[in-house]
Amino acid sequence: MEALSRARPAEAPQSPKASLYARHVKVYPARVTGRFRYAKWLFLVFALSVYYVAPWIRWPRPGSAPDQFLLVDLAGRRFYLGPIVIWQDELYFVTGLLIFAAVSLFLITSLFGRVWCGYACPQTVWTDLYLWVERRIEGDRNARIRLDQGPRNRAFWTKKLAKHAVWLVIAAATGGAFVLYFGDAPTMLGDIFAGRASSWTYAFLGILTFTTYALAGWAREQVCTYMCPWPRFQAAMLDEHSLVVSYRAWRGEPRGKHKQGDPWEGRGDCVDCRQCVNVCPTGIDIRDGQQLECIGCGLCIDACDQVMDKVGRPRGLIALDTLTHLQKAEAAASAVPPGPARHALGAAATMERRITRPRTLIYAAVLAAISVAMLLAFVFRSTTELAVLRDRAPLYITLADGTIRNNFTVKVWNKSYDEPTYRLVVDGLADATVAVVGAPQERPVIATRADGVASHRVHVTAAQGARLAESTPVTFSLRDEAGRTVASTSTVFLAPKR
Repeated sequence: MEALSRARPAEAPQSPKASLYARHVKVYPARVTGRFRYAKWLFLVFALSVYYVAPWIRWPRPGSAPDQFLLVDLAGRRFYLGPIVIWQDELYFVTGLLIFAAVSLFLITSLFGRVWCGYACPQTVWTDLYLWVERRIEGDRNARIRLDQGPRNRAFWTKKLAKHAVWLVIAAATGGAFVLYFGDAPTMLGDIFAGRASSWTYAFLGILTFTTYALAGWAREQVCTYMCPWPRFQAAMLDEHSLVVSYRAWRGEPRGKHKQGDPWEGRGDCVDCRQCVNVCPTGIDIRDGQQLECIGCGLCIDACDQVMDKVGRPRGLIALDTLTHLQKAEAAASAVPPGPARHALGAAATMERRITRPRTLIYAAVLAAISVAMLLAFVFRSTTELAVLRDRAPLYITLADGTIRNNFTVKVWNKSYDEPTYRLVVDGLADATVAVVGAPQERPVIATRADGVASHRVHVTAAQGARLAESTPVTFSLRDEAGRTVASTSTVFLAPKR
């Protein structure tokens, strides 16, 4: 055994296991100017103005109804949008609106790519705002990199504390503006600062403040890359005719540094300046092709166009393009070596955009159907709802003359600001007597409350000698002065077993 052990070769030392964890690389987007950046600024100002100002817009309403233009009234179980009031039993309008928005997003994505992600997504809007604050305090890309890599001195902490203080103020304003949609804005704002607001108000304000600060200030592009589900299924909305931010490799390759005065023959237009990478809010290289992280903002187009202007080459090396056009231009340009001639052949390839294609037609048809359905439902919706509750104790009453009576509670939900009066009619029980407590015996009428629910006690008595089943279906109806039925509901009239 000793000889065997001596003859056995020594085991090689085991190498440490490779780590699968990749440390996050912070992205420092550089400032850029251009038409896409200008469009993003315009939409950012518009979106933030609507969000912060909307709770303060007034809309006069009669009676005690709130005069806030946009209000989610949880206590009253209704939603106000100017002259439109959506009640709790009409939430299908909200559902229809959400479906309409989703299908609209599908249609826009199939036509123009991820413009929602690049311009309208709240994560993008608030991240842009936070980046603007960061640049104003810490400087542009290179200055921010030097600050983070430099010493932790007084200047470092002064700029960092100032930036995060402004971020927290914006986050608190964001959370505060959100809770103002659920009550009268001036009153709620005073209650918040005076400490009189509810615990739920402070809870939601704190949650929204924290999430805004964390997602827009710290997470940033990681939300788009790891948290948001939209990039995962956006490919189902895109096809070869969708406009997406694209690098035209047939023109840019082979890339390389270029000095002033050097010829352009035998090389591409890309000078490998990496400006497209430096301005990207998610830190990707668009020259690697379509990627999950690309939000379609187009800032790389602005950066590349500026570089092309400086080196004297035509704009459009990075541009909004379709897959069909890229393939056609590549096929046309491959006939000649890289250089201006190749660029001319590729640029001559016409872009054929097919807007009317099966997926866009389907999306448009679905949008039209939803629009028509919601419009008809809104135009023909009733402003009066009727509910009838039959007494359970006792189920029926036998009067002295032998007739059977059932007692009911009738509730009329009036969604208008008027107070009409309706006549109550009970069908299904021949020659029955209907009596509304507090109304004349000869004319059973139901009064309503403006923008509220009115409750009435109603006695229904079967005719003397009527042969009644144990349970007889009956219908309660409200009729206006013209005899038209404005609301109805069904229940049963109970009697003893025969």
